[in-house]
Amino acid sequence: MITLMIANELKFNPRTLRYTGIIGTGGIGSGKFFQLNGDHTLGREESRSGHFIDVTDYCKQHIILHYIKVLLGPSFSVIPVGKIGDDKIGQILFNEMSKTGFIMNRVEKVPNVSTLFSFCFCYPDGSGGNMTTDNSASALVDAAFIESAVTEIEKLGTNGIIMAAPEVPLVARQKLLESGKQHGLFCAASFTTEEIIHASDAGVMSIVDLVAINIDEASAIAGSYVDKANKASIVQSAIQKLQMNNKKIMVSITAGEQGSWCWDGYKLNNFPSIKTKPISTAGAGDAFFSGIICGLALGLHLFEAQQFASLIAGLSVTSPNTIHKGIDRHSLYKFLLTSDLAFSKKIFRLLED
Repeated sequence: MITLMIANELKFNPRTLRYTGIIGTGGIGSGKFFQLNGDHTLGREESRSGHFIDVTDYCKQHIILHYIKVLLGPSFSVIPVGKIGDDKIGQILFNEMSKTGFIMNRVEKVPNVSTLFSFCFCYPDGSGGNMTTDNSASALVDAAFIESAVTEIEKLGTNGIIMAAPEVPLVARQKLLESGKQHGLFCAASFTTEEIIHASDAGVMSIVDLVAINIDEASAIAGSYVDKANKASIVQSAIQKLQMNNKKIMVSITAGEQGSWCWDGYKLNNFPSIKTKPISTAGAGDAFFSGIICGLALGLHLFEAQQFASLIAGLSVTSPNTIHKGIDRHSLYKFLLTSDLAFSKKIFRLLED
């Protein structure tokens, strides 16, 4: 009996890839989800009841790189740079990332230190947030450790992408971006609300080709004088501020049900979110960032990559887990066909059978 292998990656000629590999850093870890009772926003000193739910949680670097590897397949190399604890969960994550196809020789197991852990809370409507440990193995990723990956950066050169995500120290991410910029790689980064102003003041934005943030992070950049109820105003002000440090910077801003905005350096484009019934929005922003990188690696224009990212993020929220393991070319194509939005013909060609 002959078993036919069904390719899960996108349909493209590997020789047409704009980029052939990615080196990323960011948190590698897991967490638990706590379902809050009541939809109102948790207060500073409020006590709230709830219960743990059976959800598999992953941290940012793992989420972002997972979709890239699955969708771009064996012709695209994915190299995470990070640290995990020499504990059970660290070993589980290491094995899982290896099985996905990541090149794991730049992930170090640290003895007597725990793997990164996040406590995620969610409201009945599927929205929520998380709190993450700052004394885990991921916190030990420093500039010297990043330096050990320079040989990988040199190998990729202008054919490579750098991805710097939260949950490792900002100084380490800045070092990775600096090394990437020095060797001609395309540099992409995301930041949390609490660190984005510091990152901007430290000059990190000047070495970033693409920054991917959400509307809260954009609001922090925009400043207190902007009307917080006017999403378009926040977006425009944030882009103006980011351009003060880097005139060529590309910007991606997500706003949940209100869709996303992308700035390609010349023009601002808004694309609606895809209507679906979310189970959990946790990880959706990272899925979107992953989709943008996938699209750019394939040679799509930023606005086409934005459409593709909206597909991945939209489908990701139909899973309770922060990585939707069912996302591949086939599921994305089926999901696209359920939408009444207009998508680029290039995206159809990447997905259709």
